[in-house]
Amino acid sequence: MRRRSRVRPGTPLRRRGSGPHRDRGAVTAETAVALPCLALVLGVALACVQAAATQLECVDAARVGARALARGDSEAAVRSLVLGAGPPGAAVELSAEAGFVRVTVTAAVRVVPGLPPPLHVTGSAAVPAEPDR
Repeated sequence: MRRRSRVRPGTPLRRRGSGPHRDRGAVTAETAVALPCLALVLGVALACVQAAATQLECVDAARVGARALARGDSEAAVRSLVLGAGPPGAAVELSAEAGFVRVTVTAAVRVVPGLPPPLHVTGSAAVPAEPDR
């Protein structure tokens, strides 16, 4: 006797391991790869935002210091004012040339906690010196 096949002509054959259960665990594996990458991208983006904010603080502090220096305040008073307005650990440089006063503020940005700061940002401002009173 001949055995009858249940497969009808024209229907595709199903292999073992195919169907909805074949991809079981694929989403978990993709997530395990994607999450660390996403965390890295987020960390880099936050470091960039932190560096930009520190640079803006340097520019604002330099602007305040340049105005005070142009008015004729003492260098010690200007340094104190700039260090109070700038980011922590900032370095201040004061100069006067060709009728202008310039204040430059430099600060280190720590991207990864516990490591030395690899990034330094600078902000400077120059304004005309006021005539002597």
